[in-house]
Amino acid sequence: MITIVPYQSEWPVEFQSLAGHLQEVLGDKALAIHHIGSTSVPGLQAKDVIDVQITVTSLDQEIVDALLAAGYLLCRHTMDHCPPGIELTDKELRKFLFNGPGRRSNIHIRVEGKFNQRYPLLCRDYLRTHPLAAAAYGRMKQELVKHFPNDMEAYYDIKDPVFDILMAGANAWAQSTGWELPLRDG
Repeated sequence: MITIVPYQSEWPVEFQSLAGHLQEVLGDKALAIHHIGSTSVPGLQAKDVIDVQITVTSLDQEIVDALLAAGYLLCRHTMDHCPPGIELTDKELRKFLFNGPGRRSNIHIRVEGKFNQRYPLLCRDYLRTHPLAAAAYGRMKQELVKHFPNDMEAYYDIKDPVFDILMAGANAWAQSTGWELPLRDG
């Protein structure tokens, strides 16, 4: 069952704990570790799952082996959603996705400079600076859960295009403000 909960003030602290452990596990392989997703936006309701993005130079087996040895579960080698109207190669969308041991978390491993590495950071920063957009997005998630409480596929089939709409505003905001990728959160 999909559950959306009010923002929890402990989410940033839980991220910091996860980030510290992930940095120990991956060492120099982790170029940057960021808190992403709805739990990274103050005031935004979310699924109670901490999303972490680790930026790496390449998706190699050493990363997989290190995370598996530390108790993380490889969910899949996957591709991120590609917004309509944008032509991207598989290299721009490929990632590793792990679930963390203990605290519910999604660990997204993405390559530096790729489209999918920039996308969640820009979304996060845009929602952090645009509370009306964040509130509307939160309301949309609540409505989705009312209609599809047990259907994760339907939830994402609708949520992804909504993010594509948000990204149009986020990209314009980034261009007008000179937004740049943040170095790291953890």
